[in-house]
Amino acid sequence: MAIKFTILGCGSSLGIPRIDGYFGKCDPKNKKNYRTRCCAVISNKKINILIDTSPDIKTQLLNNKIKNIDQVFYTHPHADQTHGINELRVFYLKNKFKLPVYANKETSKYLLSTFKYCFKNTLDYPATLNLKKLKKKHSFDYGNEKITLESFNVGHGLIDSTCYIVNNKCAYASDINKIYKKDLHKFKNLKYLIVDCLRYKYHPSHFNFEDIINLVKIIKPNKTILTNLNNEMDYNFLKKKLPKNIIPAYDGLNLLL
Repeated sequence: MAIKFTILGCGSSLGIPRIDGYFGKCDPKNKKNYRTRCCAVISNKKINILIDTSPDIKTQLLNNKIKNIDQVFYTHPHADQTHGINELRVFYLKNKFKLPVYANKETSKYLLSTFKYCFKNTLDYPATLNLKKLKKKHSFDYGNEKITLESFNVGHGLIDSTCYIVNNKCAYASDINKIYKKDLHKFKNLKYLIVDCLRYKYHPSHFNFEDIINLVKIIKPNKTILTNLNNEMDYNFLKKKLPKNIIPAYDGLNLLL
């Protein structure tokens, strides 16, 4: 059974179009310019491991015909990665147990303070999620297959975000502007690098176009996929500017690991 990595959403914090219908420089005639907020799932026939709960998670799961979630991993505590958390309640109702959720210390603190009702019983509703400590490595065995997630910090402006490497093949760093030197070796010899590329100009907490071009020259992944794209980044225009080993993401893009 093949392990699949699906990019559920590849848009920046406001999505494309924005809630007011604004597309920026993105051509609305191209379906690949319709971008929901960043979110991803690792799956095979027996398991779905979700990375982040974007505000668009319900639509994302419906569009990709994903009917169950088994584990949830968070990258960082910003709204565009966490505020769809309440949609996970259906999996508690469906499976009759609290869904395991993994997050680093800062993200855990934010989740517990902002969405306390998800993790602590109240008079009216039971808790639906079980918050667990994020380890450096998590392994899940399913029959003859193992899914391994290695986690470590990357810079994201004033905070750190968690990067995940799946089965030593695919790195997912949706919100990042810095790789710490001690971890640079982990990005080498990858089949896929899925990485933040917010816009063309400099940004204090996201990689931009030039950053990615320079990074790829150093770590040389087999294929680089750009995510967290804002409304300056028209799909066709961006694809024409990129070398063949780098492509823009689009919602629903599937990668076989």
